[in-house]
Amino acid sequence: MSARYDVAIIGTGAGGGTLAYALAPTGKRILVLERGDYVPREKDNWDTRAVNLEGKYNTKETWRDRDGNELHPHTNYWVGGNTKFYGAALFRLRREDFGEIKHWGGVSPAWPIAYEDLEPYYTRAEQLYHVHGRRGVDPTDPPASAPYPHPPVSHEPRIQQLADDWARLGCRPFHVPLGVMLDEANPRTSPCIRCATCDGHPCLVYAKSDAQVVCVDRALEHSNVTLLTGAYVKRLDTSPSGREVTQIVVERNGVTETYAADVVVVACGAINSAALLLRSASASHRRGLANGSDVVGRHYMGHVNSVLMALSKCPNPTVFQKTLALNDFYFGSKEWEYPMGHISFVGKLDGDTLRAGAPAIAPGWTLELMARHSLDFWLTSEDLPDPENRVTLDREGKIVLSYRPNNEESHRRLTERLKSLMKQQTRCSVHGHECHEGLFARNLFLGQRIPLAGVAHQNGTIRFGRDPKTSALDVNCKAHELDNLYVVDGSFFPSSAAVNPALTIVANALRVGDLLKERLR
Repeated sequence: MSARYDVAIIGTGAGGGTLAYALAPTGKRILVLERGDYVPREKDNWDTRAVNLEGKYNTKETWRDRDGNELHPHTNYWVGGNTKFYGAALFRLRREDFGEIKHWGGVSPAWPIAYEDLEPYYTRAEQLYHVHGRRGVDPTDPPASAPYPHPPVSHEPRIQQLADDWARLGCRPFHVPLGVMLDEANPRTSPCIRCATCDGHPCLVYAKSDAQVVCVDRALEHSNVTLLTGAYVKRLDTSPSGREVTQIVVERNGVTETYAADVVVVACGAINSAALLLRSASASHRRGLANGSDVVGRHYMGHVNSVLMALSKCPNPTVFQKTLALNDFYFGSKEWEYPMGHISFVGKLDGDTLRAGAPAIAPGWTLELMARHSLDFWLTSEDLPDPENRVTLDREGKIVLSYRPNNEESHRRLTERLKSLMKQQTRCSVHGHECHEGLFARNLFLGQRIPLAGVAHQNGTIRFGRDPKTSALDVNCKAHELDNLYVVDGSFFPSSAAVNPALTIVANALRVGDLLKERLR
């Protein structure tokens, strides 16, 4: 006999963890299923060799690419999902991102809801996740009903110098909106200590606003919420009519268990959620659960991302680097009418991190020396939904991720924009313009494209929409074909925009949470 709950949530990341927090005060019986466990609190949390070079916390499972080659995904199965390892950059999508946008490589489709529908939830999400920022300095900033709950995270001197240079050139640099529990006015009592291992690492002192710390742990303070870890959901079974999920089949500690709930919410991440629905094919849903439209698994997007290192003769002593961003070219420029994307930073790189990425070594430089002298940029351009970029299953039930990049010319143009800006930096007081000579004739930029296995920005595989023929979910993120199945991770995105998806996933989970509260009354 299956244990029965009012709501079952599968996954504890930005979507599932936030939804558990939102529904916990209702008093309804809520089951939260997580295939991983808690990240152990240990010194290796802050060790770049363990985290980046050895991949200690990455999943060890293998997927396949479109050609059948093994793929080792850079993803994490823990309570809090991938937010345990994200850089906590929490951007709203731009208002225009919700409409149709013409790109060099094609068209980014409109969403079935407007920015205004999500705006109140963006505000709540920023408050919940302790976001630091300042309104009105980003030229693409959408309108907001409230200021950020916390002031922006200050720049260290080298980053401030670059921000001043960009402003001198007529750009409008701004502080990255960051979800960290930092109190710069009271550093002695601040939970966040501005360490060098925030981006890509779990926070040893629980000062990063990840879904475990901010949402799951707080949800579990309510006695009506139950969390089961090590619980891998194998499939979802339905009633004979196929209209409702009646059973959640779980493998835990080598034993098969079954659970049931009036409402079932899938939040495993865009790739694993699609895989779960495909694994749940039945006589009523032959192509996979909720897949009468044949869109489940299709339209996978993960952004066109690059890391660029700019080297100089002067070292870069910055510790907490990820504070500066530039969106001046997000929607194009006078010279290029199409959107290009977003420029910001990754956490400060070191030699071990560079070994994991294996960049080409510039003449006369070692990896350690490069790391000490580099500014480490993160560039994001929008990739477009392509039905052939998709998640499928092989004969053994393993995930196959087929993806061919698109809209790459826009990304190349964005890279060239950054190179141009870096060549116009202020003269160095020690080396003069020769400090940055490598950015001219002897170009020392090292471009490292994020490979297919880099799935941190995964979205789009179970898109929502108003037409059941072209979408799997309705505007409330409920499956068109089932009465009690919802999806609240990045799967629902019809387009990827060009900023980090986490805050939009959180905001949408809060929106769906309000809808479910009404349903559960």
